[in-house]
Amino acid sequence: MVARSILLFLLAAVAEIGGAWLIWQGLREHRGVLWIAAGIMSLGAYGFAAAFQPEVHFGRVLAAYGGIFVAGSLTWGVVVDGFRPDRWDLIGAGLCLVGVAVIMYAPRG
Repeated sequence: MVARSILLFLLAAVAEIGGAWLIWQGLREHRGVLWIAAGIMSLGAYGFAAAFQPEVHFGRVLAAYGGIFVAGSLTWGVVVDGFRPDRWDLIGAGLCLVGVAVIMYAPRG
């Protein structure tokens, strides 16, 4: 169950961050309407990936996903845009991921 949840979080991150990046490229880098359309479709896919989480509480899933989004955005920047995070970026992302683990995977009665 945890492995499925983590995989869905990773898929959601790629879809959301990738979709936002495609729209950014379409508008700010003047790559055109097809890039924007692809971004919109990718953002829609993000919603589905989040909806398939095994956790039943929307608020918990989206709160935890926020931490995945932070770490994923920094990773996207490194891989795609050549961004170099500093130690504070990395510490912040690590704290966010600890928050994800507490919110999603802490034992509950």
